[in-house]
Amino acid sequence: MENPEIVIDGEKKLSLQQLLEERQKLLSDEARLRKDFDKLEKEHTKAVLKRRQEQELKPYQAELIRMQHYLEDEVKRMIILLEGRDAAGKGGTIRRMTRYMNEKHYRVVALGKPTEVQLTQWFYQRYVEQFPTGGECVMFDRSWYNRAMVEPVFNFCTPEQYENFMSGVTGFEKDIVREGTILLKLYFSVSKKEQKYRFDRRRHDPLRQWKLSEVDMQAQDKWDDFTKMKYAMLRRTHTLDAPWTIIRSDNKHLARLNAIKAVLNAVPFKKTEGLDMTTDADIVISGFRELEYMEAERISEGKFIA
Repeated sequence: MENPEIVIDGEKKLSLQQLLEERQKLLSDEARLRKDFDKLEKEHTKAVLKRRQEQELKPYQAELIRMQHYLEDEVKRMIILLEGRDAAGKGGTIRRMTRYMNEKHYRVVALGKPTEVQLTQWFYQRYVEQFPTGGECVMFDRSWYNRAMVEPVFNFCTPEQYENFMSGVTGFEKDIVREGTILLKLYFSVSKKEQKYRFDRRRHDPLRQWKLSEVDMQAQDKWDDFTKMKYAMLRRTHTLDAPWTIIRSDNKHLARLNAIKAVLNAVPFKKTEGLDMTTDADIVISGFRELEYMEAERISEGKFIA
């Protein structure tokens, strides 16, 4: 049966079916507009939050410049090691640290696979070649500790090479410190769930896909292997001369802020009065405390988790 047109005061009006269709169209338009509005509101809120976070970092980024002046004036050398699982936030932290620093007095070193010649050299040689001169800070985005975690997990080194490294690295670092270099070892600790989320973002975001490597693709499958190597590394290389500082990095902003504070606190220069240099106890913990946590997890869960 056709929908009859409605006549009111001699004028034809929309049929009942047409009225229902118009109503449905209006409802659909309203839903689409609401969705667009919610998306814009979310993006605005995210942009505002990001700006606030960037503003929160600025006083500490300015303090890093003052730290550089101190290193230069005192002709002091500084080495910062940034270690951790893939997607733990090392690169983002380095970018925030160096954003306003004087490029003449710092370097970021991210060494690739050793060459055939380097494989015949003393293991530490290619790292020592990158060491700072007086007044300079060098940040290693992964360091000689590749041999403590990545290389043994993927069989890139022999058990003998691994053991030689673990036996000798504490003496190597003790010499670095004894010679007057400030050495700070930061380990960025990300949860398995958060690492997976970050990997998924990289896979689907064309601006982040370049970050994915073949090693990254296996990181989740080898999670337990990395955890065991992390425990062994902390247990054998956390020393009074060169202790580990753990940065909980699931929250990127808090990890960056507290990592910068840890760097500033490692250098004995006069800090700006009134600037809060206290690190968050839930974000920054000692290597010794991390070992305690891991031991407790192993006892309760039957295996290491962190």
